[in-house]
Amino acid sequence: MRLSVLDVGSRTVRLVVADAEGGAPLPVHTAKWKLRLSDHVGPCGRLGGETVDLLADAVAQARQEARRRGAEEPLAFATAVVRDAPNRDEILDRVYESTGVRLRVMSGEAEAELTFLGARRWMGWQAGPLALLDIGGGSLEVAFGRGRLPSFVMSLPLGANRLTREFGTGHAEPPTSGQVKLLRRAVRHHLRDVAARIRWEGPRTVVATSRTFQQLGRLCGATPGRHGPFVTRTLRRSDLRRAQDRLAALPKADRAELPGISAPRAAQSLAGAVVGHTAMKLMDLDTVTICPWAIREGILLRRMEDGPGWWAAADGEEVPYRTVPLRVAGLTG
Repeated sequence: MRLSVLDVGSRTVRLVVADAEGGAPLPVHTAKWKLRLSDHVGPCGRLGGETVDLLADAVAQARQEARRRGAEEPLAFATAVVRDAPNRDEILDRVYESTGVRLRVMSGEAEAELTFLGARRWMGWQAGPLALLDIGGGSLEVAFGRGRLPSFVMSLPLGANRLTREFGTGHAEPPTSGQVKLLRRAVRHHLRDVAARIRWEGPRTVVATSRTFQQLGRLCGATPGRHGPFVTRTLRRSDLRRAQDRLAALPKADRAELPGISAPRAAQSLAGAVVGHTAMKLMDLDTVTICPWAIREGILLRRMEDGPGWWAAADGEEVPYRTVPLRVAGLTG
């Protein structure tokens, strides 16, 4: 059986085609379209008609590519840049009418659960009680669990791109100390209660996923990606603090010259570093492990294990998830 998953993110539309045999999705082909949707978000969060047309064209190309590779219809989903748009329904309808692909959206909690599943499968049971941090463009997902799926999930409005826009830390000139201070304060405010919960759970292993963490890990000395996914990569809090200060002293053009920081993500790299360092500090984490498997692999695993009915059940709705976000004093979700 050959499956495909299509991920519409804040910067890139990415297709992964994988053989679903032996209990693990084995990639055979990847393709991506750099649309940078977050750069075209209007003042109210809307995506304009021309941008939606570009998205529909990329989705159509991805569908054709999946067919050429002998895969089933793509499991296509969109993250916060579409999920939070006021004209979300219009976007989803136009993509479907143009391409025949039903682009799903999922809550931040569903994203956290599926990402946790991918990370758990990669790390294995020897990882023990596992905590997850995932910095996206629009949100930060946090999860914890002792089993296959998490027992606690939370999605916070701390995406690297979102914060960069809100606090203006990605312009041509370096941000002011006041801007950085306000950014840190806002991140601490949102993370305080969730961090207390993770400290209380006492995870044995903490993993960080997403392109943001991968680039920050490389900046802090992790092995380059060309050495493959099976090299252990870690990120230390002390190194990330120094990297954060380094990024804060540079304009976005100079950040792109640093190891691991790509030009398209240079503007948001500082916000990502602030979120990552603040989370590690408040959660009392000295080191996190960079995990190469995340939400796309989680979706493929759920499809392999639960069959096509799981994804089909989301027709016209948000992708369902099974974890019940725990509500305790001081926590919301």
